[in-house]
Amino acid sequence: MNANPILLQKKYARLVERLSKRTGLSLDDALSFFYHSECYRLISEGVSDMHCMSDEYLVEELLLEYNEK
Repeated sequence: MNANPILLQKKYARLVERLSKRTGLSLDDALSFFYHSECYRLISEGVSDMHCMSDEYLVEELLLEYNEK
């Protein structure tokens, strides 16, 4: 399933903002991490309808990935 690109961009912005707050990263660093993450790849490719998951769930997934690196 393909999501509306405008809605996806808004979701990305919310995820990056929450990731920044949770990790203490600057918004620029959080944005860079997000766009290079496996989570972003899955969302943007529509794998398993990841874009339908809640923001909090996706931030937790990003935090797991962040803590592995």
